[in-house]
Amino acid sequence: LSSPTPCPLIQPMKPDLLVSPSSQDGDLGSECLEDRGNWTGRLDFLLSCIGYCVGLGNVWRFPYRAYTNGGGAFLVPYFIMLAICGIPIFFMELSLGQFSSLGPLAVWKISPLFKGVGMGTILIVSLVAIYYNMIIAYVLFYLFASLTSDLPWQHCGNWWNTDMCLDHHVIKAGNTTFPVNITNTVSPSEEYWSRYVLHIQGSSGIGDPGRIRWNLCLCLLLSWTIVYLCILKGVKSSGKVVYFTATFPYLILVMLLIRGVTLEGAWKGIQFYLTPQFDHLLSSKVWIEAALQIFYSLGVGFGGLLTFASYNTFHQNIYRDTFIVTLGNAITSILAGFAIFSVLGYMSQELGVPVNQVAKAGPGLAFVVYPQAMTMLPLSPFWSFLFFFMLLTLGLDSQFAFMETIVTAVTDEFPYYLRPKKASFSAVICIALFLMGLILTTEGGMYWLVLLDDYSAGFGLMVVVITTCLVVTRVYGMKRFCRDVHMMLGFKPGPYFRACWMVLSPATMMALLVYNIIKYQPSEYGTYRFPTWAEVLGILMGVLSCLMIPVGMLVAVLQEEGTLWERVQQASRPAMDWGPSLEENRTGMYVASLAGSQSPKPLMVHMRKYGGITSYENTAIEVDREMEEEEEESMM
Repeated sequence: LSSPTPCPLIQPMKPDLLVSPSSQDGDLGSECLEDRGNWTGRLDFLLSCIGYCVGLGNVWRFPYRAYTNGGGAFLVPYFIMLAICGIPIFFMELSLGQFSSLGPLAVWKISPLFKGVGMGTILIVSLVAIYYNMIIAYVLFYLFASLTSDLPWQHCGNWWNTDMCLDHHVIKAGNTTFPVNITNTVSPSEEYWSRYVLHIQGSSGIGDPGRIRWNLCLCLLLSWTIVYLCILKGVKSSGKVVYFTATFPYLILVMLLIRGVTLEGAWKGIQFYLTPQFDHLLSSKVWIEAALQIFYSLGVGFGGLLTFASYNTFHQNIYRDTFIVTLGNAITSILAGFAIFSVLGYMSQELGVPVNQVAKAGPGLAFVVYPQAMTMLPLSPFWSFLFFFMLLTLGLDSQFAFMETIVTAVTDEFPYYLRPKKASFSAVICIALFLMGLILTTEGGMYWLVLLDDYSAGFGLMVVVITTCLVVTRVYGMKRFCRDVHMMLGFKPGPYFRACWMVLSPATMMALLVYNIIKYQPSEYGTYRFPTWAEVLGILMGVLSCLMIPVGMLVAVLQEEGTLWERVQQASRPAMDWGPSLEENRTGMYVASLAGSQSPKPLMVHMRKYGGITSYENTAIEVDREMEEEEEESMM
């Protein structure tokens, strides 16, 4: 066998200490990490996580969920679920990514038997990325439409309007002593959205997509182009873009909040949003809704957190970052509620109707209700442009995470083929997902978007997260995982994290899964009910990500030797090269487990490199001693 080729970046006089090949081909681990890429700035990782977690759901889902589930009282189950389910799973994902420096597929070296979990994650993220970028395309459409002196959805009388269209300016000019019945009328903004932007009247349902709306198609192409240019150089480029996309929404949100609370009738909306109804806390639905909001808002299970953490240095303080991001995300949701409901309060006063008649969630809020509210303000195009620019920046950094997750997962599986061509591979993925998303730009595209939204990341995502939690704590072992965290951060996770990982988090997510199955309701869009074949297709989307787990198990078992039970045992154990990617960070059981490793003790590498022993090397010595004592006890 030929000896490993020495790394050209390292002085050849010390190859035994500094060379750390990480493959059977003799390529070098120290160089491999550089090729893979790292965050280039101290705040890149933190801002990327904030940008990923703080997305469209904070603006259009949380406020509506809060007011329908007890107002201010909803914050009680919300923060309890954040503590039980959100923070622990968030920290677990970051720890797995940072410890291994691997993406959502390769990280399953921790237990190759469950690699199907990673495959399920990639399938879910790919489906979500297709429709999420379509929502960004809608935002771009409205952003360009706001660049006028008179917003196009301000009045009736356009070619797309019907006789049912009722202009709020007409209501205001008329006799307002009697409340106007608006139940059988449609606002100009609603007709602009459904009849002009979507042109949904050209489709009879999900089976009849109709023609492609070329203006939407161009917006989708533009959104994919923006995403590609921002992830072109991986985290080196996206890590810089998030300095703007993760911070600027806060500036706009504060501006909208100040404008909102100074409007007449704003307090009416805020009161509606936050008045506590504590009797709701006795309902299980409220607790489930709180857990669902936490689950989807933090983006656990999508692989984005794990991917971002994999580009960290080994000793990055992710414990601190976990609390900054999760609490920051919660506070942002609450602030967004004030910004949204203050404007809805003003709108309800202008229309002379109760707040609950104008309050909506999801796209209905973003593309119908809020744009209509904007037309009632002075300088309406300016406020409309700001609102949609905020939605654009909120959506983009979440989309960056989805794309980085897919690209990282696959390139980590085939590093020698794809890593040098990462930009070209990213382009192929973007083009493929753009082509798959073309059906969403048709006249019946909204039906497909609703189907994807309802099923792509439903129970399949919960199964993925539950399995991950159980594998790490039961198969890999809680003691071993805590020891890995100790190696990285210098301290072990406390009783709170261990209790959540072992019992509370999986139990809560199991309850969520059972609730979702029991309370299953067929998809609908307005008054349109989806046909049975569409429902079956949606359920298959969710089931397919779950089926990846047994498929992965079958492949892993077939690759082993021995009896069935022996194969299962062997496949469930960590791979030989599982552990920190740099040899200098490997201690105890991870020493010299990299292929072609020449260094007898990573501690020697540290001392030669840094000229002494740091607190992390003291931790390494402690971990080694602890493991030696356990080995002695087991032998006795």
